[in-house]
Amino acid sequence: MPTQPKGFFSLKTLDEVRRIEAEQFAALRVGSETLPTAQGLGRVLAAEVRTPGPVPHFSRSMVDGYAVRSSDTAGASQGLPAYLEIVGTVEMGKPAEFALGPGQCAVIPTGGMLPRGADAAAMVEHTELLGGTTVELARSVAPGQGVITVGEDLPGGHACLAAGRRLRAGELALLATIGVTEVAAYRRPVVAILSTGDEVVPPDIEPGPAEVRDANGVALAAMVTEAGGDPRFGGIVRDVEGSLAEAARAAYASADALIISGGSSVGERDLARQVLHDLGGPGVLVHGVSLKPGKPTIIGLADGKPVFGLPGHPLSAMVSFRCLVRPILRRLGGEVDLREPSVAARLTRTVPSEAGRTEMVRVRLIDSATGPLAEPLFGKSAGLASLTEADGFVEVPLGVEGLDAGAEVRVILL
Repeated sequence: MPTQPKGFFSLKTLDEVRRIEAEQFAALRVGSETLPTAQGLGRVLAAEVRTPGPVPHFSRSMVDGYAVRSSDTAGASQGLPAYLEIVGTVEMGKPAEFALGPGQCAVIPTGGMLPRGADAAAMVEHTELLGGTTVELARSVAPGQGVITVGEDLPGGHACLAAGRRLRAGELALLATIGVTEVAAYRRPVVAILSTGDEVVPPDIEPGPAEVRDANGVALAAMVTEAGGDPRFGGIVRDVEGSLAEAARAAYASADALIISGGSSVGERDLARQVLHDLGGPGVLVHGVSLKPGKPTIIGLADGKPVFGLPGHPLSAMVSFRCLVRPILRRLGGEVDLREPSVAARLTRTVPSEAGRTEMVRVRLIDSATGPLAEPLFGKSAGLASLTEADGFVEVPLGVEGLDAGAEVRVILL
């Protein structure tokens, strides 16, 4: 009988693992750096940003039409229009150097500065020009209608962006608007990736009769990038403990986190657990998760650096990464809000499941007249075809023996 490897499985539920992650990894952060705002897409703010002044800093029109005093338009209608005298034209990029008196208006473009006395803007579509200097207005305009006033978007000194927020196009636009040209952002966590297996060859090599190309190195690097990290692929390592330990130590030394793909189960040649445990304390925290696919997953902490052992089967590795590794890397990179995008849908067919484990079922989303439908995609953990067709996952909870067709589910989007 083969001997069991050191640290034989001790299965934990997905909720137990998430609690361990929250306790052990919540405070871990990489360092920060200052960079141009224009290069900040996808980075995470390391410091709060406050508005240096009100936004906008001048009151302006949101429509093409006429700047008006709203009181002059009270009661205006098709049957009883209001008549206003044009006393000026507002030019884009120039201050309005005149004021409106009773019964007066000014031609104004979208974005033009409101002249003194004006508190609203009438859309040109609701007016008619009479004789060149008189405007007929067929509907009333409320105070503030068609305009945005000083500080209406953001007041001066307001905390507009909190530390821990990932920068998207909208955040970058806001920073540009308030004149912030440099930001303090967390570094992208450097994540070392090693693939293992005597049967694994690089993607550019023709595999022999019992060999497979390495899909995990490419897939995990892509997923690290999506999580905000900087992947560093260290190549394929054979199933020899000394070789794997040496490669792991070298990769670990130059990275903020380490992922070993393959060798995470309990066979004689599954060496990842011992190698990861020996990198530093406290060592392996989790070895085995009640998760399908992804049961032989290893999670550890080595002298302040997260370390992971993921299954060799590509689908299992990718599901384990999405559920268990991605949140830690996002925390490591400074992100605070770890919610994943999701959508509500109804299952098109029954999903069987075994009680006692959490199952992640791939689904394809289908539009329907009654709302989104989730079509389950079944396949073995060694296969990738169903994953390329999937839009997301549905989580079947631990104590549930399947989900019925028509059940409302939450689809975690890929």
